[in-house]
Order: sequence, then C-alpha cells, then structure tokens
Amino acid sequence: MSDRPLSGIRIVESVQGPLAMIGRYLADLGAAVDRFATDADASAEAVVANAGKRLHTGDLGSPEAATAIERAHILVADRASGADLAALRRANPALITMTVSDFGEDGPLADWRATGPVLHALSAVLSRSGIRGREPLLPPGDLAYQCAAPQAVFALLGALYRALSGGKGAHFDFAALDGAVQGLDPGFGINGSATMGKPVGLLLRDRPRAGFQYPIMRCADGYVRICLLAKRQWRGMFRWMGEPAQFASPDFDRTSHRYASADLLPHIAGFFADRLRADLEREGQDYGVPIASVLTLGEFLDSDHAAVREAVTTLADGTRLPNGFLTIDGDRMGPLPAPQDTEFPAAAGAAPLAPFGDLKVLDLGVIVVGAEGARLLGDLGADVVKIESQAFPDGSRQSYLEHGMSVSFAAGHRNKRSLGIDLRSDEGRALFLDLVRQADVVCSNFKPGTMEKLGLGEADLRAINPRIVLSESSAFGDTGPWSGRMGYGPLVRASTGLTLAWRYPDDPQSFSDSITVYPDHVAGRICAIGVAALLIRRLRTGLGGVAKVAQSEVMIGHFATDVVRGTPAGGAPTDWPWAAYRAAGDDEWCVITVESDADWARLCETIGYGEGLAFDSAAKRLAARGEIDTVIEAWLAERSRHDAAETLQAAGIAAAPMLRLSELPDSPYYVERGFYRIEDHPWLQEDVFGDAYVVKTADLPAPTLRPAPLSGEQSEEVIADWLDIDAAGIGTLKDKAILEPLAELTRQQAEAHMASDEPVTATGRWK
Repeated sequence: MSDRPLSGIRIVESVQGPLAMIGRYLADLGAAVDRFATDADASAEAVVANAGKRLHTGDLGSPEAATAIERAHILVADRASGADLAALRRANPALITMTVSDFGEDGPLADWRATGPVLHALSAVLSRSGIRGREPLLPPGDLAYQCAAPQAVFALLGALYRALSGGKGAHFDFAALDGAVQGLDPGFGINGSATMGKPVGLLLRDRPRAGFQYPIMRCADGYVRICLLAKRQWRGMFRWMGEPAQFASPDFDRTSHRYASADLLPHIAGFFADRLRADLEREGQDYGVPIASVLTLGEFLDSDHAAVREAVTTLADGTRLPNGFLTIDGDRMGPLPAPQDTEFPAAAGAAPLAPFGDLKVLDLGVIVVGAEGARLLGDLGADVVKIESQAFPDGSRQSYLEHGMSVSFAAGHRNKRSLGIDLRSDEGRALFLDLVRQADVVCSNFKPGTMEKLGLGEADLRAINPRIVLSESSAFGDTGPWSGRMGYGPLVRASTGLTLAWRYPDDPQSFSDSITVYPDHVAGRICAIGVAALLIRRLRTGLGGVAKVAQSEVMIGHFATDVVRGTPAGGAPTDWPWAAYRAAGDDEWCVITVESDADWARLCETIGYGEGLAFDSAAKRLAARGEIDTVIEAWLAERSRHDAAETLQAAGIAAAPMLRLSELPDSPYYVERGFYRIEDHPWLQEDVFGDAYVVKTADLPAPTLRPAPLSGEQSEEVIADWLDIDAAGIGTLKDKAILEPLAELTRQQAEAHMASDEPVTATGRWK
C-alpha cells in the first residue's frame, strides 16, 4: 500500500453522485481520501465511487472535517457544499481546491439539473448516436460522467505536482459538461484514422448510416466485428477468403473503394456465416485481420484473459468490482482498504507557473490514445516532442490534405514539436537513447512487445535513466492471452459488452457505436493521470516507473455498477421517461429525464398531464410508456427544443435540447465559460477549435498556442535544444539519414494548400 504513487497525499472530498469517482481515482493511486457526507448511501454507484475511501458522517463544517482540511493537500467539494474555499486557500496557500458541479460555478446553466442523457444532449454526443432515419439513441451506462471525472483528476494532479515542487496551490471550477465534452468523444478533437483526418463536423444532420464503418456480421454463434483500415489488413482478408476474383482489383486497397462496394460486405458476411466466433478470431489473427467477437460484459469478465489480468477483484464484503483503471510497475491500482496517513516530504525550490513547465516528454504515441496522453502534458507546460518516421507515419497523418495535416491532427497534437528519426536503424536508436537520457517521460501505445523489438523496452530505457517515467497503453494489456491482438477502439467495444448494449431495444442488429471514438480520449487521460502520479512519486523517491493502461479495463471500469449488480452492461434506467423526444422543427430533439416520483409530478404539472399523476411509481410509468410518450410528444410538438428544455428546467426537471457539433462554439454556455478558442494554424486554411483550458481556473496559465507540427518540422531545433549538437553535427545526422527533417515535398504541399482557394470544409469557418 505504501508503494502506491500518491502515498502520503491527503484528500478531503464531499461530492455527491457520479463525480465522486474523482476521489476514487486518487484513492486507487494511494492517497488517503476522507469523504464527508451527511447521508449514508448503499447503492451500487456509491459502492463503486467510495471504494478505498475513509467515510465520515457529516458535512465540511464539522470539527472532524476542519481537522482533516488543515492537513489536506486537496479539497474537492460540491458547488452546494457552502465551504469557503477561498478562505481555506488563504490559510494554506499550497492547498488545491476544486468546486464540482454539472455546469460550473456560474453562467447561463449554473442552476440547471443534469443527468447523463442531459450531458449527452448538450455535448453533441447524442446527435451522433443511432442510425440514420431513426431517433437519436441514448448511449448506454453513465459514460458522460465516467469520462468527465478523469479530466478533473488530471488537473488536480498537475496542480499537486506544482505545489509539491514548491509552488502555490490552485482552485478549479470543474463542470461535468466540460469534462464530458473533453473526455468522451470531442467533436472538435482528434477523430482517429478512419475519418482520413476530416472532422466529425462534416457529418450530415441525421445519424450515421448503419454498418458503414467497422461492420458487424452474424456467424454461427453470434456476431463478429472487423476493422479493415490499412492496405495490409485488407490484403490479409482477401487471402483469407481465398482471393475471390471479383475483389482482386488494386482499387480495393483503398478504404474509400471498399466502403463504396455494394458486394464486399455481403460476401464477407457469407464467408463468416457458418463459422464460430472463436474460430474466426483465431483465423483472422493468423491472417493479420483485426477481428473480435461481439461479447456481453459477462462473457468478457468470465474470459481466461480477464482472469489472467485480474481484471476483477473481490472486496472484503464479497462484492465483485473492476480492479482499477491502470497498473503501476506491474501492480494493479485497484481498490484497497483505506490507507493510514503518512507524510509526504516537504518541497524545496520554486516551481514553474505551468505545472509541467520544466519537464521533457518523448511522445511515441499514435492515433487517438497516443495523441491525447502526451498532448495533455503539453497543455500543462511540458516540452513534448513527437517522434515520427516518414516510413511509418502515424495513422492520424492520413488526411484529406496531401501534407498530412488536418483539423483533427491539429487538435490532437497541439503543443508538440515533431522530430523525425529512423528508430529501426542502430544509429537512430542510439540517437533516441541520447534523448531518453535527457527526458522525464516517454509515452507509447504500440502493440505489446513492439518497443522491446526495437531495443527500447522498459528495461532498456530505465537502465540508462532510472528517473524516467514510462506510459504505455494497449487494447487488452501487455499480459494475458489477448495481449497480442491487434486492437482498435471498435474491437475493444465489441469484446467488452458495449457494442451489444448500444442498440435500439426493438432492433437487435441496430449496432450504433460505429463512429464513436471511445474509449480512446478517456484512456489517453488515464495515461496522463498515471504519468502525473509517477512524477509525484518521483519527488519522494527520486525514481521513475511504468504506468500501463488497457483500454478494455477502462471500459469495464466505466460499467462497474453493472458488475456490482451482476446486470448486463448499460442496463436500462430505473424510471421512465428517460429519452430523447422530437420537438418542433426539422429533426430537432429534447432530452427529458425523470429520476423520482417528485420529478414525475412536476413534469405532469408542467405539461398539463393531470391523468398522468395516476402513474405514481416507476413500475406504473414503465407499463404506460406508450401513453406517456404520446402525451410528451404532443406537448413538445408545439415548442422548440430550447424553449421546452428551459420550461422543464425551470420546473426542476432535468432536460436539455440536443445540440449538434456546429452549434457548440456559439452556444451561450460554451461562450460564457470561454471553453473554446480558435487556434490559428500556419498550414490549415480552416479554423481549428480547441478547448481553452484543461479545467477552468485562474491559477494556472492557459495552454500555449503552439500549433501541431508537420512531420519532422522541428527535427533540427529539437536536437539542438535537447542535445546541444551544433549545425555541423546536425548536418552529419541528416546526411546519414539518421535524422529526418521536414521533407521538402511536404513543405511544398503545405504551402500550395495555403495558397489555394479550396471549398469550405469542416466547420465552414475560414480564417
């Protein structure tokens, strides 16, 4: 217990509801978390959120809480707690405080009520969920809050690192809606490789077409999903099917041509139809085809892989619970009995204003998870160097623009510099190891074993720099029988139960998670949490460590309440209504959620549904669903989504208009919060929208405005800065092709793009 990274850190927490998970992350990492609440809560949600905490009855005004706060490093409290956080910081300048609420301390929605569906509606996630021609489909589970919490945790740890290094504390105004936009599936964030760099904002107003990406096919005992993204993956599929002549054209090497074929997917479906899932997985892996069985949550938890990984633990009272979100130095960071207090050593020296302003990071990450983890470190001030190779480019470099830049890539790689090195050569590897000697952090998210094959494994890097902090992420972890599988988010979703849960109740084949970029963004944040925790431990021990994240275990952690209850992932809500309803206008929708009998009575009064008062229990409302839907839809038909939501919120009912991505930047909530900023990019004609803060605060500098680089754009600059090599030495490295500077063709393509008069794309906004 004492070896956990946050051993000696003391947290006071008073947060109700799902955002109590903020304290749970800190407890898992070894902090002593004292939770103060006036009422005991035995729900499954509370069991999950409070595991490993010391529970106290009372509020933050109690003498016991006052004593705990005097010794605390961090205080996290609800907006309604009434605590005078400013006074507490004046008494202890190193104290870090955070106010937690749904919509922030003030602003146009500060007094609104939220639920997960409300956050989905206002974050534009709902507008992209479902199937074209049908109503928007609420995502399963409580993903909005679960993905929001890690954003808050990362900000707290960044501020804690600064305070422990000799700096001052900070105050954060954390809004669940902010965190949900940032951590679940940000429409203005990096979108993955399948979009070819085009922003999700190019989607039509309607939901996506069924089965367009990452298709799911029936087989003899269920379903399987495939991801044919790269040319080599398609070639493997072609060989597996026996090289059918109708698909032999080289045109099928292109993803766009495969999507356009009316015959290809039916042919693959026929090829799979009479085979078993396990056999298809095994054969597909042999041919290099990314494929996964579509499993239930229970099937994943009962798998040999989950057992070997110890993905689930059993608490002292017999409760089964997912065993934490990451491992540190090989040990799972799952829930433990509440730790005893220990002391963290006093800081010496002065810290930079930006929490990680004195740190150097080598970023080997690719696609979304790799982009996000290191980008967050850069947003808090670190010098992040993205290691690239022209022979093996990051999949996110696939772009609608020839020079490998896009609004998606720009969002995922801001505040980084690009260094081109051929790591497969002995000289390139040696140059990289020279950089490792100067670095604080190395981030990667390759298939397990890749770094070792390059001679850059954990043992190699830690041998030359014992202070190095390593961050690794993979689909299923680096141990267990599935560790060698090719992993993409859609395959992880299929394997862990989410894909089966994300369907319309009346259509078993209406799989609706195809364009979702989950759990990539939130997994990147958990990677950053692991790095920050190890940097804090390094202040105490002087040594680095290794933090590893398996995307599959992030996902089961987000459905921990279902594990506790023993129910399917994303089980139906306990009350009704809990849905998106059509409002006046073209494909306009309003979310309404009822959480109690009192909510139901308020809704009936607001919409003039006196007869509905007879449905005075959740069971009665569920039984009368058809009648209730008809009445609500008739009331909404005469009102816009915005007017309806405002009327319902004024009556105390959690409701929200469904927003689309194009509406977010100008929405009053985001404008008032200053959430978005336009980031001028030298190699893009389009505006790049980025979030203006990690968490809203006046006590940390805003992320800098360094634009995402072209491949190798700062190669010479980085080598000079980090290794103090002069121009002659850099020239030698270039002559030997060890160092890969920005290619002249890439520069010419970028300049040609900036000089062109191309049609509007993306947001429709030009500089």
